[in-house]
This record gives sequence, C-alpha cells and structure tokens, in this order.
Amino acid sequence: MIELRTPTQIEQMRPAGEFVASVIKALAAKADVGVNLLELDALAHQMIRERGAESCYIDYHPSFGASPFGKVLCTSVNDAVLHGLPFDYVLQDGDLLSVDFAASVDGWVADSALSVVVGTPREEDLRLIEVTGQALDAGISWARPGNRLGDISAAIGEVARSHGLLVNLQFGGHGVGRTMHGDPHVPNDGRPGRGLKLKPGLVIAIEPWFMHTTDEIYTDADGWTLRSKDGSRGAHMEHTVAITEDGPLVLTARD
Repeated sequence: MIELRTPTQIEQMRPAGEFVASVIKALAAKADVGVNLLELDALAHQMIRERGAESCYIDYHPSFGASPFGKVLCTSVNDAVLHGLPFDYVLQDGDLLSVDFAASVDGWVADSALSVVVGTPREEDLRLIEVTGQALDAGISWARPGNRLGDISAAIGEVARSHGLLVNLQFGGHGVGRTMHGDPHVPNDGRPGRGLKLKPGLVIAIEPWFMHTTDEIYTDADGWTLRSKDGSRGAHMEHTVAITEDGPLVLTARD
C-alpha cells in the first residue's frame, strides 16, 4: 500500500534523515586501508546506541535473505555490489567500498548509501562512482508532483546507458516511512510518462547501483551479499527523498 505523508510527518522524518546522513559521513571518514569491515559496523552500532535510534537491518529477514541479517550496516567491497554482510575483512589499497545504512528515529525511517574508494583509486572506479551519483541526481530531479514514477526510473537509466552501463532491475528504490521497505518499487530504468503519478507526501528511497561490465548478479555463500556475475566492481548511491509541493526534499542530504 502506498502511503502519503503530511507536511508535519515529513518534518518529523527529518531527524531520521539527518542521523542516517551523519552515520554515512562518519563511515566514509573512517574507511581506510587497514580498517576492518567489522569496525565500520561497530561504529554504526555505537552511533545507533548513542542516538537512541533503532537498526532497520539487524533483525531484517526478507524472503531473499538466508537468515536475519545480524549486522546494522551493509558493506559491499569491489565485486560485492549490494547487501554486503560485514565480515572479518581488512580494507586494502584500492578497494571500492559501498556502505548502505538505514535506521529508525522516533518511529520514522531513513535510508542512504554511498560508495568510496579506499587508498589509491582506479580511474574507472572513480568514473563509476561519479556516474552513479549523476544518475541519483537525475532521478531526484524528477521527484516532483505531477511527474510519473517512470520519469524517475527513465532518468536514472538514461544516465547509465549514456555511459555504456547495463541496468539490473531486480533491486531498486522503494517507499520509506515507518518501515524501511514499502511501496512503491522504484526501478533504475523505465519509460517516461508511465507508472504512478507522483503526489506531495510520497517518500521514497532512490538508489541507482551499477556494475562496470554486467547487469547480472549472484548471491554469495553468506546468503546475503550480492556479487557481480563477471567479477566487475559496483557502485551504489542512495538518498531518501520526500516529494513536496516545492519539489524534492532530500532528507538524507550530507552537505
């Protein structure tokens, strides 16, 4: 069921967005050569406790997950592109790391993701991150009353295709509110002018993710981490966005 939020409720969601943004920024600053993925998860866990927030991940167990997630953060490294389950891995020079984090503050949820390169970057990884960010910005620009959901999806897909990237449609954006995942599903490609008409009060997570040379993925033996089928690296960007009369409001803005 698609739910629309009142202006008052959207204001009530701001603290969740600000908190999630602060955690993403802290994780990006902490990520460095020699840092263990479990240290990043511990930092996010500590910030949750200090804020009095609630994790959206630790008990999360959808149909595609092998078991309850058990951690508070997704850490996807190199060919791991989504849902990376933190494990005992020390970041190496040149690793491409994506962090995805969602939490609830005072009963409202926000969700965000960011990709960074640890240490010495590869030019192709920096370009992939930049393009993924451009696709996110393009999708957000269409999150306005009167447009259609397909306009957001098409804008994301157009950026990907213009840079020769393929788009996986198995996982994409989603509604956000009292829970982390709700309706509507927001694919990362689509047809403009089609789909749900966007109205003020709709709050969605917009999250493009692309891989260098494929759109195919498989599930790692841990039952959670999704990896590119050909071993190519992936990037992932996400913001929680409220559609208002004045246009898109990025609740997880990190500026």
